[in-house]
Amino acid sequence: MSLAAADPSSGDPAFGDRKSQLRREALERRRDVDAATRGALSARLAAVGLAWASRWRPRVVAAFSPIRDEPDTGPLLAALQAHGFATALPVAHGRSAPLAFRLWQADEPLARGALGVPEPAATAPLVEPDLLFVPLAAFDRRGHRIGYGAGCYDRALKLLRANGPIRAVGVAYAVSEIDAAPDEPHDERLDFILTEREWIDARGRG
Repeated sequence: MSLAAADPSSGDPAFGDRKSQLRREALERRRDVDAATRGALSARLAAVGLAWASRWRPRVVAAFSPIRDEPDTGPLLAALQAHGFATALPVAHGRSAPLAFRLWQADEPLARGALGVPEPAATAPLVEPDLLFVPLAAFDRRGHRIGYGAGCYDRALKLLRANGPIRAVGVAYAVSEIDAAPDEPHDERLDFILTEREWIDARGRG
């Protein structure tokens, strides 16, 4: 059965296998990204992320603690904090639960969370960000992303969107782009994607 004909809601193994394959291939490409490209995306993320935050004026901006080969969000968080924005990082409660978000400043400690990702202390206030910079393994120009398979971001974005308007920006190297990410009913689309090369507006692309 072709991917186009596969029904994700039916548990068709072809659908899951294709998604896993695309994830593996994208992560392999990301591992091979050179230091210059990594630095370029980190710098661009800080500059462009701050510019859009200054335009949108969100209440709280959430980024992510980079793991493995993910883009470095440190300069972005530093720039946002220097300009007075409230910043937060995600907190995981297990693979089947939505992420929560806690306020965090650069001088505050982080500890390994339930999924092994550095997180703010449990005493940090919980917040609901309305601008989120989201990690991913692969993306397409419709705003569909392939994450790491847990669905934590999809659940979190769904909850946040139910409470009011938010903007979700995927952060990725250009090599993470694919023609079409297999999407399921529970998947939450990104509004924008930022790479070292461009800013992609995915709204209205279907």
